[in-house]
Amino acid sequence: MMSILYNISIRGYNFLIYLTAIFGNTKAKKIVAGRKTIYKDIDKNISANDRVMWFHCASLGEFEQGRPVIEDIKKNHPNIKIVVSFFSPSGYEVRKNYAQADCVIYLPSDTHRHAKRLIKAIHPEKAFFIKYEFWFNIISELKKNNIPVYNISGIFRKNQYFFKWYSTWFRKQLFKIDTFFVQNKESYNLIEKYASHKAIITGDTRFDRVFDIAQNTKQFNDIKAFKGDTPLFLAGSSWPADEKHFLDTVVKQVEDKKVKLIIAPHEIHQSRIDALRAALPTNTACYSEKKDLNNIDILIIDSIGILYHLYQYADIAYIGGGFGVGIHNTLEAATFGLPIIFGPNYQKFNEAKDLISIGAAFPIKNSSDFNTIFSKLNTDTTYREETGKKAKDFILQQKGGTKIILEKII
Repeated sequence: MMSILYNISIRGYNFLIYLTAIFGNTKAKKIVAGRKTIYKDIDKNISANDRVMWFHCASLGEFEQGRPVIEDIKKNHPNIKIVVSFFSPSGYEVRKNYAQADCVIYLPSDTHRHAKRLIKAIHPEKAFFIKYEFWFNIISELKKNNIPVYNISGIFRKNQYFFKWYSTWFRKQLFKIDTFFVQNKESYNLIEKYASHKAIITGDTRFDRVFDIAQNTKQFNDIKAFKGDTPLFLAGSSWPADEKHFLDTVVKQVEDKKVKLIIAPHEIHQSRIDALRAALPTNTACYSEKKDLNNIDILIIDSIGILYHLYQYADIAYIGGGFGVGIHNTLEAATFGLPIIFGPNYQKFNEAKDLISIGAAFPIKNSSDFNTIFSKLNTDTTYREETGKKAKDFILQQKGGTKIILEKII
């Protein structure tokens, strides 16, 4: 019965995607258009005799968790071809030209027909589903073809649908996963209990990714000149709901020549940039303008793909999203040894809770909270450096999950 309901829900969800695309929803339109070329793209890049490994990610964040494994495989086994699939346009559009993948595609709808066609086209030796991604018809088809299936950087909680009283069918699907490489002990215990000794604790593979970033950063001499000898406050992936809590305080410190400010908003469409500029003083520039930054005190990053390199120049980081659905990536800032501030919605992110517990990150609920911690970090250099060191040490202690995974799968 549950299998029937699952398949009905998949078809219903697929219908909604097409319907919203017809009515102009941009995300849905991209999914519909992208799915039309899936098999053409596979046929163009993957031949019948190729050795193939397939990685599926929901979006960009999950991709970053699979990325260290992908790149290590490519480095040590260049004869193996890599297929990367995305469900979300936010992942596909950014990584569709990813150099380490031989083929990047959208995931088709998880029907029996598409599952059979997809697996036949890719013919992977192994398949990897990152974090929360479980498409049960596709996973079942993989198992029918004796293809090992792995879950990377999985997180499981007691309140997830797998572990409800009515979820016997969903729990049975867990047995089709060969190994769960999970992030923490709670996840390990749940999988051990319900999926019969299939879990290995590897932590979050993003620790390996951000450590590699820190070792191979791109240099930006213009940003270095912009900062000069003044402390730099960098707000990464910020939203208006974040900015209303820190902007006034930081701008005042900018005007007093006590700090420089970089804002890298999560959205960079023109209306967002225009609204942000209107809220800032005249000594503000957008990075795309390529101005001389020596006389600029506030810089808006309106380009994609450079934020994580810029943390190397910062002294304090604010990570956006915490006044919305959840914070964005804290690890990229932590690996450069920065104290980190973010909003109250961080509970689903283990790394954020860990950074708080060791005194390397600070959650805020309002402007007053921000003023207190920012004042301490900006005026007490020793405290700021000690806090940042805790963040960097945390990254060093947590990395290594990729090696454990590779030893198991290859």
